Amino acid sequence: MENKNSIGHLAALVTIGIWGTTFISTKILLAEFQPAEILFIRFVMGLVVLLVVYPHRLKGTTRGQELTFAAAGLCGVCLYYLLENIALTYTMASNVGVILSVAPFFTAILSHLFLKGQEKLKFQFFLGFLVAMAGICLISFNGAKLELNPVGDLLALAAALVWACYSVLSKRISSFGYNTILTTRRMFFWGILFMLLVLDFEPEWTRLATPVYLLNLIYLGLGASALCFVTWNFAVKVLGVVRTSTYIYLTPVITIVTSVIILKEPVTWMSALGTVLTIAGLFLSEYNGGIKALHIKKEALQRGGTE
Repeated sequence: MENKNSIGHLAALVTIGIWGTTFISTKILLAEFQPAEILFIRFVMGLVVLLVVYPHRLKGTTRGQELTFAAAGLCGVCLYYLLENIALTYTMASNVGVILSVAPFFTAILSHLFLKGQEKLKFQFFLGFLVAMAGICLISFNGAKLELNPVGDLLALAAALVWACYSVLSKRISSFGYNTILTTRRMFFWGILFMLLVLDFEPEWTRLATPVYLLNLIYLGLGASALCFVTWNFAVKVLGVVRTSTYIYLTPVITIVTSVIILKEPVTWMSALGTVLTIAGLFLSEYNGGIKALHIKKEALQRGGTE
């Protein structure tokens, strides 16, 4: 069990490590592609890859399970990215980054309401949340003036809430007992279907002949979509939705590191302090899980000694 938890933490780290770097690929692609096009192409690529990697069918689902898959696809694949992209057109990227980092808090509340008996809220989680948010604010604003935009900020807040809904739905899906690749693929299918219903665009596939665009789309499709959604859903299945969601705090940290390495942006004392606080907040949130695990292990050993 301990080894499986370690793999779950590694899966969450790999996921956030990739998601935290996708802003570079997206920024490059936005020069020629609409946000809706990028979203559609990357998830179609992801779906095709998962079909090739695991060419098996998901059989025996009930109507209730299929509705859950559809809801997860709508929230995690379609609405979240749509709301995030629209929010960026109304408000500052720093605002969006900070607001989206509230997702673990929403996830904890929703899991407490809808996953009773599975996820418990502890003081360490809220303390870690406050510390991490302080760090994320330092990283995101980094001396810049805070400028609120009601429309954009509310859209970003809605995106964070939608991702929390997806996280809770993915935890429920993990209880169905199906293969993680198959469930992820089914969510992709529903998400793409909803995109076709609500988004009005016509992808121009000829632009894929440009190597820089093709490579970045492959990175988003194979890495950020096919691989990351599988590893994220696996982490949720192993660690639980609340513990996994706290890794979202690391997204701006990964972004800062990537900016320094690839874009050669300077490191300021605010971003450095923010990074330390964000990581500290993550450890505080996870620390409670470690104490609980040790307590359970101690009780098991005591019971074993008395039997």
